[in-house]
Amino acid sequence: MIAVALALSASIAWGFADFAAGFAARRLPVFVVTVVIQAVGLVVAGAVVLLLDEHTPSWDQVWWAVFAGLAGVVGLSSFYRGLAVGTMGIVGPISTTAALVPLAYGLARGERPSSLQAAGVALAVLGVVGASLEPLPEGRGRRVGTGVGLALLAAAGFGCSLIGLSKAAPGGVVWATLVMRIVALPILTTLMLFTGPRRPSRRMWPLLVGAGVCDTGATLLYAAATTRGLLSVVAVLASLYPVVIVVLARIFLHERVARGQLAGVAVALTGVALVSAG
Repeated sequence: MIAVALALSASIAWGFADFAAGFAARRLPVFVVTVVIQAVGLVVAGAVVLLLDEHTPSWDQVWWAVFAGLAGVVGLSSFYRGLAVGTMGIVGPISTTAALVPLAYGLARGERPSSLQAAGVALAVLGVVGASLEPLPEGRGRRVGTGVGLALLAAAGFGCSLIGLSKAAPGGVVWATLVMRIVALPILTTLMLFTGPRRPSRRMWPLLVGAGVCDTGATLLYAAATTRGLLSVVAVLASLYPVVIVVLARIFLHERVARGQLAGVAVALTGVALVSAG
């Protein structure tokens, strides 16, 4: 139950962080947003490491954290850009298929999913297809929605990052989070400088700082959950953050989603829940 509570808490924190980051990315270059959020996360994780005075992890665990950080750069950059150009209520749920990556990793290592999990995977894939197709004007058919490709790329990055973080977490939850930020920040800063830096306005700073704190807090909660429960279950529960994104986007941005896409979102989230229940 502790692992479940930690994973669900992580999903809520990630939901708030991602909505704030996606909102900011509609007004600022995506790499400016990611750099500020990662910098805040680095400060938070560093402060926690100093306060707890944890033992340093092994080199093997450090390299897994490095891998998680690199994969996270791909995932975050793609995800924030997708939230900026697409519909949050669609991009967010599609990114939950990141949970299928740890599942595939488990299969490769000899794990065998239950029939309920297999059904969940099938529903998740069908739901993503349904959510990806948005209607054209005047009923002329459907097309792949804006940001869907970025959401799928983000899912791949997040999924690989989840695996790396679960491998690094036994060496210290906070250390793993700190190493991820140390790896990600220089890369994102370089990309920001090449793509054109831009200073956030005063109004954007509280939003970005809040997103950084929530994102790092969620990472810490998820890493702790992986040390207390099964990765296949924890990863799925932590991937329910789009529910928060959809609700916030509906309240603050008044986003409307086509019925067919909404049904796809529901099917995808049902599939993710079945994978967890199995």
